[in-house]
Amino acid sequence: MNLLEVNNLRVAFAGKEVVHGVSFTIAPGEKLALVGESGSGKTVTALSLLGLVQNADVTGTAQFTGLEGGAARDLVAMPEREQRAIRGREIAMIFQEPMTALNPLFPIGDQIAEVLQLKEGLTKREAWDAAVEALRATGIPEPERRAMAYPHQLSGGQRQRAMIAMALSGRPRLLLADEPTTALDVTLRSQILDLLGDVQKQNGMSMLLITHDLNLVRKFADRVAVMENGYLVEQGPVDEIFANPQHPYTRKLIDSRPERDVVEGDAPAGAPVMDAKGLQVAYPVSLPGVKGWFRKGEFVAVKNAGFAIPAGRTLGVVGESGSGKSTLAMAALGLIPHRGELGVVGRQWGPDAAANKAIRRLVQVVFQDPFSSLSPRMTVEEIVGEGLLVHEPGLKIDGRRERVLQALHDVGLTESQFPGLLQRYPHEFSGGQRQRLAIARALIVGPQLLVLDEPTSALDVTIQKQVLKLLQRLQREKGLSYLLITHDVDVIRAMAHDVMVMKDGDILESGTVAQVLDSPREDYTRTLVAAAS
Repeated sequence: MNLLEVNNLRVAFAGKEVVHGVSFTIAPGEKLALVGESGSGKTVTALSLLGLVQNADVTGTAQFTGLEGGAARDLVAMPEREQRAIRGREIAMIFQEPMTALNPLFPIGDQIAEVLQLKEGLTKREAWDAAVEALRATGIPEPERRAMAYPHQLSGGQRQRAMIAMALSGRPRLLLADEPTTALDVTLRSQILDLLGDVQKQNGMSMLLITHDLNLVRKFADRVAVMENGYLVEQGPVDEIFANPQHPYTRKLIDSRPERDVVEGDAPAGAPVMDAKGLQVAYPVSLPGVKGWFRKGEFVAVKNAGFAIPAGRTLGVVGESGSGKSTLAMAALGLIPHRGELGVVGRQWGPDAAANKAIRRLVQVVFQDPFSSLSPRMTVEEIVGEGLLVHEPGLKIDGRRERVLQALHDVGLTESQFPGLLQRYPHEFSGGQRQRLAIARALIVGPQLLVLDEPTSALDVTIQKQVLKLLQRLQREKGLSYLLITHDVDVIRAMAHDVMVMKDGDILESGTVAQVLDSPREDYTRTLVAAAS
């Protein structure tokens, strides 16, 4: 007998249907992956099973047999009171972003203990001890101390482990995991998957994994169901679907791995666009005890880095969270103080704001999340043209508008596609289109170097491929150099000419992509490459 049988599930908001007659089953101990791009309806489908979609009209059936006595009950028709009793106990959920799912005002131990008190009827002391053990089971070091930490005091991987501990504390029969590894580095991703796999085997738990990461699906799931625009277009065993996909959308997803399309060969002669020697970045930190009253210590985030980026080339910087790669990017942009030499086309960042202004035109940045990096109160014309107000204040309105339209055209956005394009706001565009706006904003002042900070990690696989193709084309046409910050080895293989591997502020090894990724010298690099394969 199946643990869950979903039949003809439909979800509508204000009369508009967004999930159209979805049907699937999950057997006891089975791992089903629900895959698709953003907006495909996969998260709404999962949330509707627990009655967590507000203001939605949900129809169809979802027969669940994991309750006491084994009798099947329809989750869709179940009253709210009964659904509350099931949530967190028989069916639990891991949400995509633990920083927003965890309460910032309470230590994580208290948050896990609260679930145990409500669902298991434990005393406060018993619940606290069980919360510590739940954290220990997820592999968090020093669980007694971490249980007293607030969410912001934990790393991304530790917060995700805390979310898993909370979800598993009630020993559920079914776990709904919504993009549980999207925001994590490749090595942390593997650790979380191993953890979930171990717990699933030990407890005989079933899982519904919601993701757009096909590598994750191939490694982890037993069966896969593919959603497009609210429809379930294909489902079956993982090996069969990946070996012989039947639906065009499934084939499109599988074929969406980044492709390499860059100018190969030796680096051009001449001075590099950016070069660093003995670069060091340190942050002040408080010292423990009486010493902290009189002086500050320092934490060195980047230690004696040296590199050069020739014209028209890409230097990829890869490493886990906390490796120092984002700090390196901030120094390259002249946004934080540094020691050592860091030159941009022969000029050095320094304390002189006027001198730095000229350098800022040469170095621009594209951030990870286009939605948060674009002002929601500014129009497209204001966002893209903002740099011209700083670097070319004498430019007339008509001239500035012409430059804005040209920059938008360069990234594939035109008035014919989007009537009234200049007066639109960021929320009127998709994630990939917003990232194109961010690239246009960076290009309009004519930079020689773009710092790309995880430019595709927030995008679906098909959109990621489109944005990488755009960046590759712009590099060929404009001779741009890129400093690419990422934890995605596939993106490095597609985009970079040279690569640096960072760990704990040190550059462990560097060289061409073939040298470093195909024949790594360091165990850490081999671990990164293996985790991404």
